[in-house]
Amino acid sequence: CIFCQIVAGKTPCFKIHEDEHTLTFLDLFPAAPGHSLIITKPHWDDIFSAEPDYIAAVAKNSVPLAGVLQSYTNADGLGVHQLNKPAAGQTVFHYHMHMIPAFEGRALQLHGRSQGNVEELAAEAEEIAALLAKVI
Repeated sequence: CIFCQIVAGKTPCFKIHEDEHTLTFLDLFPAAPGHSLIITKPHWDDIFSAEPDYIAAVAKNSVPLAGVLQSYTNADGLGVHQLNKPAAGQTVFHYHMHMIPAFEGRALQLHGRSQGNVEELAAEAEEIAALLAKVI
């Protein structure tokens, strides 16, 4: 599981926040600037197998991140998406939530079509992490 490898430190990510239960980082294939993922540290395939306390931790962290993403990106809205099983569009089978800034006149997407620029993602993650650290 790619997310388990990220949690274990075997695969790098553009980290925004980490606590006892969750890890938050930028999506490598962003659908919009600031597209972030909040994952549980332990592996559960989806909501059907995840422990409720960990789902609650993901939700708790989504609230301050939502405000930071809106102010950082000047978004008109924010898509909060959590997909379960292939029929619902899940492509990584480790419980996670997408936080995707939305903009008027721009089509909504859940998954980006191409990998983001590494230098831009690194700078974006650093800036969002600094803003989030002030409110979390």
